Amino acid sequence: MKRKLSSEATAAWIRLMRVPSRVLDCVEQDLKKAGFPPLAWYDALLELSRAPSGELRPVELERQMLIPQYSTSRLIDKLVDEGLAARRECKIDKRGQFVEITEAGRELQKKMWSAYSTAIDKHVGSKLSDADAERLCGLLDRLGCSCGDAKSDAKGDTKTDAKSDTKAAPARDGVSAR
Repeated sequence: MKRKLSSEATAAWIRLMRVPSRVLDCVEQDLKKAGFPPLAWYDALLELSRAPSGELRPVELERQMLIPQYSTSRLIDKLVDEGLAARRECKIDKRGQFVEITEAGRELQKKMWSAYSTAIDKHVGSKLSDADAERLCGLLDRLGCSCGDAKSDAKGDTKTDAKSDTKAAPARDGVSAR
């Protein structure tokens, strides 16, 4: 027999849908006030900086960021126009290309982390104890949103791979949120 949906589960669902958007909006506003570009720029630069050679195919970047292809293309165009990334032809497949982070892109990503980590602390860290945050991660893990490796990247270390391919953690230091 099918279990009836509880009002508690419905309330949890509503919060799961609303909280990420609201927290991300607050973080976006904090970055804007600090004079930085949108959070998606940070995400893309982070993904590129994490790639072994600092480059990804556009489709790989799209998959990592969980955004539609048209948004990825526009984002890449903006990063290239600003000198934060460069396009490079794929030597094996002449039709393909790579997007490579530039030194300016690496510098911006590191500068943005300062304002970004402050925003994460303001909108999440200051409202949850470490134990609460750990419990929340455990609950999200049960829903298929692995944030288990997020601790290893909590200081903005871009050399470690702290996110799963589901990207559920609401942070973007070394942990993408999209």
